[in-house]
Amino acid sequence: MSLHAAVSAERPHIAFFGRRNAGKSSVVNAVTNQQMSLVSDTLGTTTDPVRKAMELLPLGPVMIIDTPGFDDEGALGALRVERTREILRRTDIAVLVVDATRGIGETERELIDEFRSRGLRYVLAFNKSDLLSTVPVTGDNEVYVSALTGDGIDVLKSRIASFVDTRSDRRILEGLVSAGDTVVLVIPIDAAAPKGRLILPQQMTLRELLDTRCTAVCCQPGELRDTLQNLHQPPALVVTDSQAFASVSAGTPDELPLTSFSILFARYKGELPALMMGVDALRALSDGDRVLIAEGCTHHRQCGDIGTEKLPRWIRDYTGVKPDFSFSSGNSFPSDLGGYRMVVHCGGCMLNEREMQSRAAMCAAAGVPMLNYGVAIAEMHGVLDRALRGVRVR
Repeated sequence: MSLHAAVSAERPHIAFFGRRNAGKSSVVNAVTNQQMSLVSDTLGTTTDPVRKAMELLPLGPVMIIDTPGFDDEGALGALRVERTREILRRTDIAVLVVDATRGIGETERELIDEFRSRGLRYVLAFNKSDLLSTVPVTGDNEVYVSALTGDGIDVLKSRIASFVDTRSDRRILEGLVSAGDTVVLVIPIDAAAPKGRLILPQQMTLRELLDTRCTAVCCQPGELRDTLQNLHQPPALVVTDSQAFASVSAGTPDELPLTSFSILFARYKGELPALMMGVDALRALSDGDRVLIAEGCTHHRQCGDIGTEKLPRWIRDYTGVKPDFSFSSGNSFPSDLGGYRMVVHCGGCMLNEREMQSRAAMCAAAGVPMLNYGVAIAEMHGVLDRALRGVRVR
């Protein structure tokens, strides 16, 4: 199995929705053939989204998500429903579990409207079909199932599988390299680097180069000049960690294509053109403007952390003003972006494509420009045009 298949952000996210006691968790357990979620006759047994990365035949590697009931009540119930709405941002395929003995009601219609407004592919799974005297004829996106007896579960899995896009032909470096090329990866090992391993964008890019039959040469910024001099042929591309853009650009001959891992991932996930619109907002910041710096992962903050220390310092130095910075990480992206002047987002390697595009759409709807770390850092270090030439942006 390739690394792309193993990484959670690269797996299709299949989420199960429905009202309380529709048998949602029972259907999840039947589909996965595991006791993934607690099952009980008590309303609201699933109180938080439950996630599991797994192999699911005939789909392959997937991320399965069980959500709380969408009809939950009270103050705590409202929080659970909001958590469920957050899951919609990263859902690729939705399964709406309906109690077949009750049929479609207001809750189901609200969820279907949500699916349609977000452009989600979805299937209706009418559970408890074993309690019906006759199973109705179904439409293209409807399946009658029984989590108790297993009837219809294989049909449901096949229906879900028909929605899954193949990602085998999608590449981070698509169109940039060919078999036999040499690519130099510049990877700083500083206080903020994780001990004993590479971060995910570096891992994925390196693995893809090997899969493409390229030669990958890795070095730190201080070793770049010697590395380039020791190569018999110029590399097809130099890729750097964004925070080393300034020194790497100075050490890389202008005729060599140069870009960053962060820009490559923005290109890969499809939001690079939209991110470019945030450059003008960065240039026009004023004192007191609210700037959200958002990361898709959660990690222990160390001295020299790029999100909370380096970026705010670089932005202040570049603009000559003192914005008001806020920070978010993991899944805690704000639902209300009102009042923010701009959003600076990481490359999103830990988030799936749907989540990154949802966040970009939220920013666009709120009129808040968004750009990512790589674009912002390249602009602030005067190498943006060169970094974009490296990925052949027209």
